[in-house]
This record gives sequence, C-alpha cells and structure tokens, in this order.
Amino acid sequence: MDEVMTVPAAGAPATGPGTGWSVGLDVGGTKTLGVLVAPDGTSGPGLRLESQRGSLAVAATAAQAVRRLLDEAGLAPDDLDGVGIGLPGIVDPSTGRVEHAVNLGIQGAFPLADRVSAALGGVPVRLENDLNVAALGAAHLLPDTAPDLAFLALGTGLAAGLVLDGRLRRGASGVAGEIGHLVHVPGGLPCPCGQRGCLEQYASGSALGAAWPSPDDRPAPVALFAAAAAGDHGALAVRSRFAEAVAAAVRVLLLTTDVAHVVIGGGVSELGDPLLEVVRAELDRQARDSAFLAAMQMAERVTLAPRGVPVGAVGAALVGRKES
Repeated sequence: MDEVMTVPAAGAPATGPGTGWSVGLDVGGTKTLGVLVAPDGTSGPGLRLESQRGSLAVAATAAQAVRRLLDEAGLAPDDLDGVGIGLPGIVDPSTGRVEHAVNLGIQGAFPLADRVSAALGGVPVRLENDLNVAALGAAHLLPDTAPDLAFLALGTGLAAGLVLDGRLRRGASGVAGEIGHLVHVPGGLPCPCGQRGCLEQYASGSALGAAWPSPDDRPAPVALFAAAAAGDHGALAVRSRFAEAVAAAVRVLLLTTDVAHVVIGGGVSELGDPLLEVVRAELDRQARDSAFLAAMQMAERVTLAPRGVPVGAVGAALVGRKES
C-alpha cells in the first residue's frame, strides 16, 4: 500500500545529463519518503512507500521510489544529477555503505549506494545519515536561510543534525549532535547506552509514552497534551517535565554551537504549535534570572520543521546532487 503526497510543483522539466534534477529519499523503519527536486531547488512530486526490511528489500524499494517519481514527472534516470538517500544506522558517505540499521533489518556493512545505482542504470547515488539530511532540508526550506542550524529530532530517541558555516558537521567519529546521551538527571532513568538519566529518557516520544501511556489509539504525545489542555494535574506535571528537558536540549545546542535556528522535528513535532509554545515558555522561564541567557533570545530561535513537506527527503536530494 502506498500513498502519493502533494508538494509544490517544480514546473516543466528540462531533460538530459547535468540539468540539476535530483531525487531524495528518507528511509525509515515504517515508511520511505521520496521527493524530486528541480534545478532551482523547488520540490516536485512527492511519494510515500512502505519500507521493507532487509538489505536487498531496502535497495529495491529505493529504486522503485526513484522510478515512480521520474515517471510522474516525465523524466528518465539519465536526467538526474544524482540520488541521495538518508537513513538510520552507521552510514559511510564516502563508500556508500550502511550497517547496523536495525530498524531496516540491515546488520553487516551493505553497499546500498552501489546496489541502487546499478538498479537505476548507473545514476550516482550518495548516502547520508537521516538526521543530517533533515538538517540540510530544514536549512534549505527555512524562509530566511541561515548558514548555522540545528535540527532537533524528537522521536523514539533524541538527537540533532548540525549545519555549521553552511556545511554538515558530522564529527570526528560521526556522532556530532548525539546530545540525547548527555546526562540530564544524575542517577536518573536507565538508558540503553549504559548511562542513567540521559536526556532522551525525558525529552523524546518514547519518554512521553513511558510517562503518560495513551488510554486509546492516539499517540502518547497527543493524549498527554490533550489531557494537559483539559487541566489534568498529572498531565500538566508530565508536560512541564518534558518541556524542561526539551528546553535543556535547545539550550545545549545554542550554548555549544550558537546556531541561528533550532528546528524541532521528529514524530513529537506533529503536535505543532502547542509543543512550540510550551518549549518557548520554558526557555523564557529559564532566562528570567540570567541576563546572559536572556540576551541570547533562545525562545525566538526555536521553530518547527515545515509541515506537509518531507524535510529529510529534500535534504537527501541536495546530497544527491553534491550540495551537502
């Protein structure tokens, strides 16, 4: 079962090699989002497919998504400058290999870029970590494009992708932005990483699910914020602790990188403005007694990822045409 998404049209295509067209894919454990990006950087037809588990199945789904997007636009693989794929796991952009992408059923090192390229007749394919492509996409889509940005993903875990001086910051060992494993509560909740009190145990979708299990089929964040809006004292307390932890993540990013924008994305960001309001209010509260923090205008620098546009897929398309 697949679903076609609607994103802004890119206009009549120019065809042939080197024309600037690229396809970006954001591959997750349940869904693969794809988008065609035009030479002028606007997003064309978008696509959503169910993700499949296993190395070969992931490669086949990626190739299928690219062909579908090209068919919809009347383009051929030879018209592409490249394909970019963002996905979780340990990604080596230099070799196009990915390993330990557990949610996708990929264990050992797998040459995903080569496999997809071969399936598409030799189109250049480049891989990047999913958080990094989300950061690139957010930087590209912001109304006031800035060279410094952090994409803070609130999903199953918590981590950030960084664009500094207009370039991705991966770090010496590829873990730049893994702020979810900073200790937020000394001696607190156990984390799978082996520490206790890690930030992602308090500021993630999983954290909300554990602190406020949904009584029905709604996602835990939705159920929590609805109960808090209705005045439930327990929900208000849980929401307050969550907002404090998210604000702590924002504060760490701003104090260590001084980025112009912290863009909140991930599944929890689907809450929209109610999430943004409580995080900004907590940042303002923390700045009341500190002239230093107040001068940083932290709340004003936080925003939400654009809704209705596959941010990660757009960033992956930029990687595909070497604009990373």
